Amino acid sequence: MKRTIYDILARRYDELGGAVDYDALAAYLEEGCRRFGHPAASVLDLCCGTGSLSLRLAERGLDVTALDLSAEMLSVARERAERSPFADRILFLCQDMRSFELYGTVDAVVSTLDSLNHLASPAELARVFSLVRNYLEYGGIFCFDLNTRYKYETLYGQNDYILEGEGVFCGWRNFYDPKSGRAEFFLSVFSEREDGAYTREDAVQRERCFSDRTVKRALAAAGLEFCGVFDAYTFDPPAPESERVCYFARRPGND
Repeated sequence: MKRTIYDILARRYDELGGAVDYDALAAYLEEGCRRFGHPAASVLDLCCGTGSLSLRLAERGLDVTALDLSAEMLSVARERAERSPFADRILFLCQDMRSFELYGTVDAVVSTLDSLNHLASPAELARVFSLVRNYLEYGGIFCFDLNTRYKYETLYGQNDYILEGEGVFCGWRNFYDPKSGRAEFFLSVFSEREDGAYTREDAVQRERCFSDRTVKRALAAAGLEFCGVFDAYTFDPPAPESERVCYFARRPGND
């Protein structure tokens, strides 16, 4: 299997991915559960990446299932958890979000940092939503965020970027088709070896922009109740220039 950009950059992901306040994000997710459902004791972190949010949720007393498709990202997450006193609160699973299986239900499911934009179609989005519903307790909360059309058209568009860290840099070319809502990112990563030379690895990443209508239809088809959509990570309404929005949905208590 060809390595993805997440496999290639797993050990540099947090360094190159930009600053994220995971403590504030964990607090926001907990507040959303209280507002729209009930306080959560267990949570699935869907597409957990290097586990930064999973660990913060465990630190707050939740039992966490941390799931990701990239074994390299999960390896970093496990190492991070093992250095903390909360490792026994986190179960790591290497699975695809489109076909995942859990050992039981959870009080909440979270998916952050636009992970669901990696799904290729509305049908895949609906499939993931259906799986989420199956593993949510009655009254449980599903919180996820998505990149907006504004972000794809303006920040990504046809723009090119260079990401740099110590001993590594990544060239990033973007192409976005507003008609189909599909984005393609062509990435070249140059990593310094011990001898001072650099190795190059290339990867292609594809994402999809989902409209609010598509998201709400997929939630309804999966049997999930729409609770609200907000400018991430607040409880304010989305603005025309919001780059990311956050949805809350609930599994009904009597389905």
